[in-house]
Amino acid sequence: MSFYLTCLTLLCVLGISIGQVLFKQAASSIKDATHWQDWVLNGWLLTALILYGITTLAWVWVLRQAPLRLAYPLMGLAFLIVPCLEWLFLGAPLHALTLAGGVLILLGIALVSQSV
Repeated sequence: MSFYLTCLTLLCVLGISIGQVLFKQAASSIKDATHWQDWVLNGWLLTALILYGITTLAWVWVLRQAPLRLAYPLMGLAFLIVPCLEWLFLGAPLHALTLAGGVLILLGIALVSQSV
């Protein structure tokens, strides 16, 4: 993949990761899940949906340019990025096993990229 395409792919991964944290924030801010107004008027949820929509369109463009076998392994980075963002912005604990799993995912991505 070209440098530009790799950067766009990584931006998609980051957008998806940020969207996950926004969805968590949206879920935490819903006071009463039985009232539709709490869902529709939830700024966190609307922001997450917009970000996910834009990121999905960018991801489809990436997939037009790059083989899925090259682009998709980078999505594995989200398994490390999401817990780090949750720790940073939501104050969730970040466990050593989470980081160890993230390192294993990074090693897997490195292996996959070498076999291509």
